Amino acid sequence: MTRRCIPWILLCALLFGSTGCSLFSDPSPQDAFRAFADALGRKDAAAAGAVTDDQTAATAAITSMFNGMAKDATLKIGTSQPGDDEKTATLDYSWSFGNDKAFDYAATATATQAGDDWRVHWDTTVLNPKLKPGMTFQYSDEKNILTPVTDRDGQPLLTWQTIGVVNLTRQHLDSAGALANVLHAFDDTITAESVAAQFSATTDDVVTVVKLRQDDLATVNDQLTQIPGVSVVEQGALLTANRDVYSPAVDGLHELWQKAIDESAGWSVTLVSTEGPNKGQPTEQLASTPPRDTPPLRTTLDIRLQLLAQQAVAKEARPTVLVAISPSTGGILAAAQNAAASAQGPIAFSGAYPPGSTFKTITTAAALQAGLAEPGTPEACPGTVTVENRTIPNEDEFDLGTVPLSTAFAKSCNTTMAALADQLPADALPKMARLFGIGVDFVVPGLTTITGNVPNADTPAQKVENGIGQGTVTVSPFGLAVAEASLGHGSTITPTLVVGEPTTADTPSQPIPGPVVDDLREMMRQTVADGTATTLQDVPGLGGKTGTAEFGDNTHSHGWFAGIAGDIAFATLVVGGDTSSPAVAVSGDFLRPAVAG
Repeated sequence: MTRRCIPWILLCALLFGSTGCSLFSDPSPQDAFRAFADALGRKDAAAAGAVTDDQTAATAAITSMFNGMAKDATLKIGTSQPGDDEKTATLDYSWSFGNDKAFDYAATATATQAGDDWRVHWDTTVLNPKLKPGMTFQYSDEKNILTPVTDRDGQPLLTWQTIGVVNLTRQHLDSAGALANVLHAFDDTITAESVAAQFSATTDDVVTVVKLRQDDLATVNDQLTQIPGVSVVEQGALLTANRDVYSPAVDGLHELWQKAIDESAGWSVTLVSTEGPNKGQPTEQLASTPPRDTPPLRTTLDIRLQLLAQQAVAKEARPTVLVAISPSTGGILAAAQNAAASAQGPIAFSGAYPPGSTFKTITTAAALQAGLAEPGTPEACPGTVTVENRTIPNEDEFDLGTVPLSTAFAKSCNTTMAALADQLPADALPKMARLFGIGVDFVVPGLTTITGNVPNADTPAQKVENGIGQGTVTVSPFGLAVAEASLGHGSTITPTLVVGEPTTADTPSQPIPGPVVDDLREMMRQTVADGTATTLQDVPGLGGKTGTAEFGDNTHSHGWFAGIAGDIAFATLVVGGDTSSPAVAVSGDFLRPAVAG
């Protein structure tokens, strides 16, 4: 029995190929229909085509269908035999594109016999009753791409715009000079050498040299078309509505915008032409679900304040940053970096720097809470003080003698703060800093942020170093602005960027003791009235704290100024500013029109 069975099975396989063979029944048209449906469900165009009587044409059409549908689409097909005609079947197609996006329809197929075998007779209508030769399927997500991103007042911040992508081919690299000459007006970093460097960094035959806004492209498009090897492709992009607006706070908004329009997206399946002058044009819409209403993505940014901040930092040649936050809401109002700062990355939110004397706000708050002093308590402010062999000097070793704590704060006495810090427990500064938001890990949708780091100080020398914002203490401009906003709010704020996208934190918001808040706010106002920031006396209601912080080999310092004016809390950093004066000047250039407006 075994010797006879094996040759029979081999013969069966040779005769009936892919349609199958049974020892118990002859092949039938339904075998062909089922094999066709099964192959389509697996997205195996070659196998499906092989079951038809025109394998080449069927495989090409089925491949085109799968390519035109969403890449993650799934297909299930059921077959049924209509009436008594077993040579005809109904194919029930059920496409799924996820998220309750389903496209169902039926198509009729017939079978033809070739010897003892059965094949599905190929016709485009087997895939869809409306499909004709020269057509294929196209799935599209229908999204509200015109949905804007706005500032807090509803003014457009980012909008969908047409841009021109300017490309150059490797074959015409000798055109790089001419291309750079045309593009220099838009980006002076584009040179023949920079274009050549782009090609050196890749094996691609074509590189994108620049992307131009539509109005810029219009001024040079004719020139570009005359340069050999240059092509311009128009496409859409989400850009700032005002070309002058730039902020590291904007960069992450693209992802949130994309998420919003994806969640409300509709979809459609269309038949499009595959040949002739109308190639790619729709011929028949098979299914369509319009997108749901997508409200604008509203941010907490204020375009007016953002532009003022940008103008202020642009006046300084050294890397300069300004971050402003609303104490009442925690909303980020502005974040500006000049070109020198932006070359170092988004340092407004993720840069870590010693805060210098601006950290005396935290040290003073800890001393007030511990009962070590009050604003009127007489405190020594000698030119230098030595703690555990660590000598702390005032700037130029100025000596005020004995003065109230409020005066020592306003005049920025390092020696006074060092002596107070030495009396605090090792964890006093970290605990107080977290009340102000420094050291808290905030997850702000649309941003990557750090606030800073304030470790325990286990030795007297470390206490005094940390107490004046040196040692192991670091903050970001964002973190220091959070601290000022928390002081203005009276408790740890929760910074936000996009309305409806809540921020999370690894530490819950806690109140700052009311007497501490009141005393600090008054001492900060005194700093402006007759302390180290008197050049800003004309800014109504302003209170602040200056700071310089040595770094590297201690031959240079960063300059800081941070404070509160009305509902604007801010921190300004001039990297390598050497004194606080540049930061104070930048802050004033921002605050005067900001508060007046």
